[in-house]
Amino acid sequence: MVAQQMEQPLKVMVIDDSRTIRRTAQMLLGEAGCEVITASDGFDALAKIVDHQPSIIFVDVLMPRLDGYQTCAVIKHNSAFKDTPVILLSSRDGLFDKARGRVVGSDQFLTKPFSKEELLDAIRAHVPGFAATQQHAP
Repeated sequence: MVAQQMEQPLKVMVIDDSRTIRRTAQMLLGEAGCEVITASDGFDALAKIVDHQPSIIFVDVLMPRLDGYQTCAVIKHNSAFKDTPVILLSSRDGLFDKARGRVVGSDQFLTKPFSKEELLDAIRAHVPGFAATQQHAP
């Protein structure tokens, strides 16, 4: 039986209330060989984080119910996931937004719209040993 001879794909979670952003990130990261788990809000994400244990989490700042700052704070206060990198995504890139992200424990702040390279660079910066399986064509 030739089951899993390749290394397991990197598990990446993308939490955003925008279906378009979730699909875009899923496509871009999937092309790079990542396994992408998506969630539409912070509550949806918390259960999936426990089930899937992603290596890195991208979370939108502005979401209904549990926003990105609150979601990040909950993740970082959980002893099992406190070391999981959390990257905040926002269309606003003001100093206050970035500072608030640092206060809740985020590891990085990415401004939307983001590119495939920005997503992959964030993963490379926070997940040791990550190498995308399919680089972009010249």
